[in-house]
Amino acid sequence: MKALNIVSSAYRATSEEQDDTVVWFVHTLRNAGADVEILLRGNSVNYAVAEQRADPMALGAVVQKNPPRPAEDLARFMEQGGRVFAVSDDLAARGIDATELVAGVRLVGRAALAALYDRYDRVWAW
Repeated sequence: MKALNIVSSAYRATSEEQDDTVVWFVHTLRNAGADVEILLRGNSVNYAVAEQRADPMALGAVVQKNPPRPAEDLARFMEQGGRVFAVSDDLAARGIDATELVAGVRLVGRAALAALYDRYDRVWAW
């Protein structure tokens, strides 16, 4: 079974954890042998920007010392054979140029999403 995982909410749970929960989960599935890939849409297209940095932050007395590094997480996912897609329309709406992305991220236009979904046995939206 081949599954496409759509990530549309960005930076969810990153104040508690160092990773985006969906990206981490999909990467874990891939490490266990699942044939899974990622589509970034909406605000999550920001994950693909290579030059980004999140400094540690404090919430009251609690300091999150391991901030999220989504671009690095996506790069590792692709190094292990996973494919990452980003909706080009969503990048444009946020003023993000394709040259700013992690190498290997594939662009897909909103009009081509149905054809992309059709290539998978399962499409999971998180």
